[in-house]
Amino acid sequence: METRKLTMGQAIVQFLQQQYVERDGNERQFFAGMFGIFGHGNVAGIGQALHQYADTFRFYQTRNEQSMVHTAAAFAKMNNRLRAFACTTSIGPGATNMITGAAGATINRLPVLLLPGDIFSTRLVAPVLQQLESPSSQDYSVNDCFKPISRYWDRINRPEQIITALPEAMRVLTSQSETGAVTLALPQDVQAEAYDYPAQLFEKRVYTIPRPRADESLLNRAGTWIRESKRPLIIAGGGVIYSEATAQLAEFVARTGIPIGETFAGKGSLPYNHPQNLGAVGVTGTPGANISAREADLVIAIGTRLSDFTTASKTAFQNPDVRFIGINVTEFDAYKHAALPLVADARVTLSALTAAVADYQVDAAYAAQIEKYRAEWESEVDRLYHLGHGPLPSQSEVIGVVNEFSRPEDVMVCAAGSMPGDLHKLWRTHNPKQYHLEYGYSCMGYEIAGGLGIKMADPSRDVYVMVGDGSYLMLAQEIITSIQEGYKLIIVLINNEGHSSIGGLSRATGVQGFATRFRYRNEESGELSGDFLPVDLAANAASLGARVIEATTLQSLKAALHEAREAPHTTVVKIDVDYYKQVPGYESWWDVPVAEVSEVDTTQEAYKQYESDKQKERYFL
Repeated sequence: METRKLTMGQAIVQFLQQQYVERDGNERQFFAGMFGIFGHGNVAGIGQALHQYADTFRFYQTRNEQSMVHTAAAFAKMNNRLRAFACTTSIGPGATNMITGAAGATINRLPVLLLPGDIFSTRLVAPVLQQLESPSSQDYSVNDCFKPISRYWDRINRPEQIITALPEAMRVLTSQSETGAVTLALPQDVQAEAYDYPAQLFEKRVYTIPRPRADESLLNRAGTWIRESKRPLIIAGGGVIYSEATAQLAEFVARTGIPIGETFAGKGSLPYNHPQNLGAVGVTGTPGANISAREADLVIAIGTRLSDFTTASKTAFQNPDVRFIGINVTEFDAYKHAALPLVADARVTLSALTAAVADYQVDAAYAAQIEKYRAEWESEVDRLYHLGHGPLPSQSEVIGVVNEFSRPEDVMVCAAGSMPGDLHKLWRTHNPKQYHLEYGYSCMGYEIAGGLGIKMADPSRDVYVMVGDGSYLMLAQEIITSIQEGYKLIIVLINNEGHSSIGGLSRATGVQGFATRFRYRNEESGELSGDFLPVDLAANAASLGARVIEATTLQSLKAALHEAREAPHTTVVKIDVDYYKQVPGYESWWDVPVAEVSEVDTTQEAYKQYESDKQKERYFL
């Protein structure tokens, strides 16, 4: 058998660059390269290999280990999970800094390969720098923390173990149902050890991404349920977009007249102005989508996890006779809400259902109601885009300016705070990749790193990163990477001197906005209620190398966006908004527990309302 003598680090890099995926006859290289930050736990192993093969496998230097995983996840999402990045770090804080990003990738079902360094396999020199010791076992390391948030986890204690571990990692990474973060913990001494690897390990491998079909009897039953329904509703999730099923969805709803409501991940499944698109559904949904959900006798959930925001904490579906059809490649999700499970690819299933429902159409009264809801919502969006609020503009007006200025092919990215909810409702989306929200984990700090991953996936599009000051302050460093690599971002930095989203939630739960503004401590009261902190966000962004434009009005914001579009590299447009002026909720509710007993009047009142609202929650058995 032909062999190649390589270090384990070299063998891993050689293997990764030979991995390909194919779907519908289109083949592409799976790994676009590797992100990393070097330390003593990986510099001489994986680091040496990346240096040796720099001409064939691209390495990207990042500034923060958490953000590199966010960038990789965004890249994978933009590529419909058909391409990915690997991420390497040293042992210790470098490794554990990736945990937040890894959790986000797994929750959002996005493929990311994590290669953290690990403690010495020989144990001779233990405890090494940054090693976590345990009196109960010598086999623990901080990398064990990745186990519950990884879809596959392994510690490679001998160089030959990668011969079986790497194919298993690829099995999970390329699975549309099982994908997420995959962690291979690499002891720093083993990374540098040599082994005679079989040459076959480094041959090109192509993984076919299948389109599994639904069970025929279940599909026929689903067709019967649809034909029997009077007020059906589709919930379009991220699976519609990942499976590239938007054309099939458009054909199905045009044939039947069934309306859709979109989840965060599914927004863009249909253009915002499609006659059957009622817009966002759930906690941050539109009135039409949420009323339709409340009255629906059949809910067709396509490619969605049915999270609490989508189901309004299981209060969204109030029809006592409601039934569910779950279309999902993941069995776990297809069965939710006691649904009729079609464990299958969304694209082929929608095509099959289109044939199965024959000439079924919703009745004229329901169709007229859908049209009315859509018209009313468009009027409401126009109102919120042009409030004329002052002296500071509202967040909805800023969103309106950016949405009306940007082009249909551009991408808007956001993740945390009050903006995701506002964008879910208000952003007028023309295509499946125009709207990019990380809301499975709603991770503060994702925005700029995620924007970089999106731009790397498709440099032809302008990427608008919308980020609040609270989230910006957590993780802005990848501005430097975007400039280093020449991936231009347009960052709209919205400042309200605090955490507006949680401030509103705090007031709603009777906590009066406690500790949600960025203020000095008041020496008399002991609370954080003094003057506002003198944080200069513009100066901070400029110090990272970005071009910075400060807008003070909506008119100057429009001018700033024009400048940003023409600028050659990453530009930050900063604007202050009213902390208190928020977009209302519509026909929905979110379960956030309120203190059952309290000496505070506002908390007591909030609990009374909470008890009342909670009565609408339902089990689906």
